Amino acid sequence: MNDQRILDRLGELGIDLPPPPAAVAAYLPCVVHGSLAFVAGQIAMSDGVVLYPGSLGDQVSVDEGVDAARRAALQALSALRDALGGSFEQLERILQVTVFVAAAPGFLDHPKVANGASELLAEILGDGGRHARGAVGVSSLPLGASVELVMTAAVRAAS
Repeated sequence: MNDQRILDRLGELGIDLPPPPAAVAAYLPCVVHGSLAFVAGQIAMSDGVVLYPGSLGDQVSVDEGVDAARRAALQALSALRDALGGSFEQLERILQVTVFVAAAPGFLDHPKVANGASELLAEILGDGGRHARGAVGVSSLPLGASVELVMTAAVRAAS
């Protein structure tokens, strides 16, 4: 994909790509191996603060969960770009996204929350952003986050 075209598209959407996330434990934010890039779980954060902590269906609304999923997807793109040498040129497409939702008992709108990430990736990357997906409810997430996103992308060798 063309790096400048993606950055231009972000600008058209009024979105700033956040700085690459730093690991908060013993892992790498993104590992590239062969033709695959694996982005570690991203929780929505800004300036080191978790956005929308708590559980969906309790302390966090669906709209806030959607926003958290969007932010986590942007952080995943930033981690991916950083791992690819600071450019999206090697990115071929997003293959798979899993969105984990901290959910109160009875919460059933996991797909709506996950759509925040899926729709944003398609808006930014077009068909290359369309992906397979899982939306999974869990009892809790790291740092009290309401949403965590994991992403796998197809990449090509640098030329």
